[in-house]
Amino acid sequence: MIREIEELARSGYREITLLGQNIDAYGRDLTPKQKFSDLLLAVGQVKGIERVRFVTSHPRYMSMGVVDAVASTPNMCEMFHLPVQAGDDEILRRMSRGYTVAKYLEIVDRIRTLLPDAAVTSDIIVGFPGETEEQFQNTLQLMKTVKFDQVNTAAYSPRPNTPAAIYEEQVPDDVKSDRLQRINRLAADHAMERNQRYLGREVEVLVEGRYVKDPRLVKGRNRQGRPVLFEGDIAKLRGKLVPVLIKEVKSFMLLGDIAGEAT
Repeated sequence: MIREIEELARSGYREITLLGQNIDAYGRDLTPKQKFSDLLLAVGQVKGIERVRFVTSHPRYMSMGVVDAVASTPNMCEMFHLPVQAGDDEILRRMSRGYTVAKYLEIVDRIRTLLPDAAVTSDIIVGFPGETEEQFQNTLQLMKTVKFDQVNTAAYSPRPNTPAAIYEEQVPDDVKSDRLQRINRLAADHAMERNQRYLGREVEVLVEGRYVKDPRLVKGRNRQGRPVLFEGDIAKLRGKLVPVLIKEVKSFMLLGDIAGEAT
């Protein structure tokens, strides 16, 4: 993996993403066993790679050492995608998630303590079989406690050959639809609230391409993964790190002006 990343650096790549459905399980099948935090520290030493992201973390397996590794390694982006799926312990048990709400909040607290500016994003499912209104309210309360930068949401739908598909007490579609709308509104409110911290700040943006809806604008992401739009020449800026002063925020993107030289 390190050799591949070194080759990418020599080819001019500046950002990489380590990808796995349960990335925190990395190294458990190796001899001797390794930890994902060890991999992060090793990747952080590769010259030329200026940004490293990783997805997806599983709360059951994520160690506090991962948070420590991100906090101590300059090219690790301050961003954690940590799917919670539900904010009620009984629903989490029925989902076989292997952790409690309290355990999840311990991880978030560690992130916010060591990396106050980090983005914390999540996935949530509403309408899992047997979910009551009270249990759904517990999920809303978890969201209010954490205030995620972004939440990917979905209404539960049965999947063949899964235990939940044959559970009794399937939640009616109209109830699932109502809960999904309510959770989406709250997620958008929190995303807007979290984005306010960027207003008037200069952020580092790695330019990726032209904004398809307006060719005058280019698009990139800041270190926390937020899309940023600003006027610029894509031919000159693609692949460059650009300081951008944020002038306007929306729920799911930031807008600004170039504030200095691209590198």
